[in-house]
Amino acid sequence: MENNAAMRWAWPFKPRVSDDRNGENNHYSTGDACPDFLCVGAQKGGTSWLYHQLDFHPDFWMPPIKELHYFDTLSRVKRRKPPRYKDERDQWFLARLVELSALSYIDLGNYSQLFAPKAGLLSGDITPAYSTLNDELIEKVVRYFPNLKVIFLARDPVERAWSQLSMDVRVQNIAAFDATNPDEVICNLLSPGVLLRSYPSKMVGRWRRHVRPDLFRVYFFDDLKTNPAGFRRSILSFLGADPDKLSGRLNADYNAQAGIEKLRLTDKVRSRVAQFFEQELKACAAELGGPAKHWPARYGFSLLIFVLQLMDDFDLLFWCDWIA
Repeated sequence: MENNAAMRWAWPFKPRVSDDRNGENNHYSTGDACPDFLCVGAQKGGTSWLYHQLDFHPDFWMPPIKELHYFDTLSRVKRRKPPRYKDERDQWFLARLVELSALSYIDLGNYSQLFAPKAGLLSGDITPAYSTLNDELIEKVVRYFPNLKVIFLARDPVERAWSQLSMDVRVQNIAAFDATNPDEVICNLLSPGVLLRSYPSKMVGRWRRHVRPDLFRVYFFDDLKTNPAGFRRSILSFLGADPDKLSGRLNADYNAQAGIEKLRLTDKVRSRVAQFFEQELKACAAELGGPAKHWPARYGFSLLIFVLQLMDDFDLLFWCDWIA
């Protein structure tokens, strides 16, 4: 890991450097304290499922808060659920997070020390909002943590956006609207809070530009629905944990939000939302592969024309390079 003073940087404007990386009260501090992984999204893509599976797995110590939001809002977020309190490690973590969040800049060294309570276990930060980070910030985080593993849980943009709208109405982030009116639905889709999180091909592309291929994985919500045990095994293996160990009493298909009511999606609105995301559905099919290859067909879109267009664009670029 590079020298902390050299890597300390300001966000968004002026640099400031702390004299003490660990702090006098950091009695958990070790030289190896750092997150082992980030799960950077997508929102409504299965990140709560992942947190619960890891939180109860004996190979992990997870923070008492699922979403730290350190890199997107300096942890100044309104939390709907109280933090977990298991032992003094949780209390220590929460106190240190408050101190860290009071700073006006991102401090990667002391962020790293938040994970000191893990000791010899695995730990990480599951914050879907990190999917919206810009290239500069991603590059700095990855440079500071060169062995950091990154996970992205991708979901069909139509299903994901509808799930987010349902949640936003439920928790009163947005006003209730007529979910049977396509125009009102599209109006809500255009809000920045929804739109910025609705293009997995672009979000994955930003992270892929900076994370080594062997440290980056895209998983699909489709697989969580059809084969949760295999889905769980694949993620645990990638993170370096034992997939044969149980996550407490949780089954692989455990869903803490199974009984939560969602907005009813009519066929008319579904078709309109699919048209809104047509190009993104095709981009996901071409760039993410896996189950995403079948997303356009769900809504009657042909991928062939899109792929041919990509080939034409590639040929044009190749020709321009050749004549140059």
